[in-house]
Parts: sequence; structure tokens; C-alpha cells
Amino acid sequence: MYTIAELKQGRAVVVDGDPYLITWSQFGKAARQGGVMATKMKNLKTGAVIQKTFQGNDKLEQADVGYLKVQYLYASGDAYTFMDLNSYDQFDLSADIIGDASKYLVEGSECDAMVFENNPIGIRIPATAELKVVETIPGVKGDTATGGTKPATLESGLTVNVPLFINEGDTVKINTDTGDYMERI
Repeated sequence: MYTIAELKQGRAVVVDGDPYLITWSQFGKAARQGGVMATKMKNLKTGAVIQKTFQGNDKLEQADVGYLKVQYLYASGDAYTFMDLNSYDQFDLSADIIGDASKYLVEGSECDAMVFENNPIGIRIPATAELKVVETIPGVKGDTATGGTKPATLESGLTVNVPLFINEGDTVKINTDTGDYMERI
């Protein structure tokens, strides 16, 4: 059981029988009152985000969320298909559950699937992704004095600003938390 002081970002808890992932939390205390923890939580089954405030003596059950190593296979319509790398079983997750992680998924990439009660309910992508540049304007020699950037479209469809020396066909490392260019591979 978690006390309100232990409700931090990234913790999985059970609220009203459903698993939630805490995406934001802030502790507060008013004069003559106990502490309160304001949170934003994402339902791991439906993807809905709610705001909830917990009072001083509230305790929350820890959600039994596990992780499986999976490989992204393909997308068809609104479904993304993954394969469990241990059992080779395939399963689908909808686009609203995948969310922004779809910007960093390319066929064959590996990630972790969140599992609750033996059912896949979401994915956790690595902190960085290596993606190939498929379209960008060519850099002009000597155009680096200002350290400028230009837009580049990556193989996943994501568009990021990259330095002028990056060309089509280059592979770049992207920070998946911020969506920013990190380095050329």
C-alpha cells in the first residue's frame, strides 16, 4: 500500500479496481490541515486521464503491473501489432493506448509491454530512438556559421529539427521524452 507521500510520477496504483499510472503529482499542505497530494493519472486499460486529489490518511494499493520484452511488427488501421519475444505470441494495441509512442515505432523495434492481470495494456519505449532520415533539404557548404537547424522527416513519420549537416539516409538519435534531436549515428 502506498501512502500519499509515496505517490510519485511513474508509480502504478489501483483506484476503484482499475490500474492507473501516475503521470504528475504535487504535494500541498494548508494551515491546520493534513497534507494533500494532487495527481494526474492515466487509466492503463482505457487510456483516459483523470485528476484526483488524495487526503492525508489515504492509502492506495500498488498495481501488479509487469513488463514483457516485445517487438513491434506492423500497424494496420487503428491497431499496432506486437510480438512477445519469449513466447512469440502476437497481440494488438489500439492507437489511443499507444499514443505519442507511435512516433518512435518502426517495424522490428523492441520495447516493453505493460501487462496487468496477464493482459497487455500499454507500452514503454526506450529513452532514445535511432531513426533514419527519409526527407530533408540539402545543407549548403559553409552554412554552419550560425549553427542553424532544418526540418527533417524520419522513417516513422516524425518531423524534427536537425543540424544543417544531416542528409537524407543518415540515422539520428532522438530523445523520446522531448522529441529532440540528440546526435547523428
